[in-house]
Amino acid sequence: MFLLALGENLWKKFLPRYLQTLGAPIRAIGLYGSVEDFLDGIYQYPGGWLSDRLGRRAALLLFVSLALIGYVIYAVANSWPWALVALVFAAAWSSMASPTLFAVVGDALPKQRRAIGFTVQSILRRVPIVIAPVAGGLILARIGFARGMQAMFLATIALAVVTLAVVSTVRLPRLQGAPTNIRGVWRSFPAPLRWLLLSDVFIRTCEALVDEFGVIYVMSIIGISAPQYGVLIAVQTATAIVVYLPAAKIADVIGRKPFVIATFVAFALFPLAIVLAHDFSTAVAAYVIGGLREIGEPSRKALIVDFAQPELRARTVGLYYLIRSVAIAPAAFTGGVLWEVRPSLPFFVALIVGIFGTILFTFTVAEEHAG
Repeated sequence: MFLLALGENLWKKFLPRYLQTLGAPIRAIGLYGSVEDFLDGIYQYPGGWLSDRLGRRAALLLFVSLALIGYVIYAVANSWPWALVALVFAAAWSSMASPTLFAVVGDALPKQRRAIGFTVQSILRRVPIVIAPVAGGLILARIGFARGMQAMFLATIALAVVTLAVVSTVRLPRLQGAPTNIRGVWRSFPAPLRWLLLSDVFIRTCEALVDEFGVIYVMSIIGISAPQYGVLIAVQTATAIVVYLPAAKIADVIGRKPFVIATFVAFALFPLAIVLAHDFSTAVAAYVIGGLREIGEPSRKALIVDFAQPELRARTVGLYYLIRSVAIAPAAFTGGVLWEVRPSLPFFVALIVGIFGTILFTFTVAEEHAG
């Protein structure tokens, strides 16, 4: 997790701007985001199924290998449509592997320790985000966008090869998956998990409406440089890391619902904070709010695993994220259409959608199910 996060985050936040340099119009960048969300959805359940059937280690080896192919395609691409081809493979790590990484925590830890488990997992993913975007921004400033992105793609390829060697040495317990189909997995969802899923769809629609355009807005509209944008991502990630551990420990004592609500509120406010920013210092404040979106994420993930039957754990996570990601897939393209009307418009629409999702969760998932 650490190695691939380090590699991907060198260039991932700059990719929408890189697509512009390859000739992609705004709608194409929105389409890229929608395809990313769509793949994130349809890959989740197959990833969970493979994890339950093949075992955690074999599944991880497969997913890293597929992602490695994607990184190679990014590196050799000379036009923006090739980025869509690369995404088909690279998403195997960010999407197919997700249920496996959830299931590892659920397999290894009892209910009262899972929030901490997901916190540790999240920190391992996000520590590289403090370092990598800053380094990436400096590389781009020094050698230019095209050459800089090429260099960072090559670095990610090398890290993926090292990751394959590391995963091959990991020993993970193998649970026997129950022989049921996708309908059976859906029927295993208790009502609180379904309400959490619906609320999460609105919150992630809020995020997806503006996610691909955040870097373009702060660099083109506000006038932030590439190194400064790398600092903003580092600030956002450092904020998340600082709040992770105390939030998870308190959640294990008083319940998870308040922290999930806080996360959803931050998701709603982040787009508003971006459009209200007018210089680097106010952009830093906005990205602190962006970091606070993670305050309840370990609690939300722990809830999903808590509600899942152990023998269906990876498939439950996979189906949850399949439904969520497919539901939000049109959002990024919609954000591109709204941008063409006015660049700030998708950010204001995202605020409204996020507020609705927060209210929905608050009044549908009872505290006894969120603790």
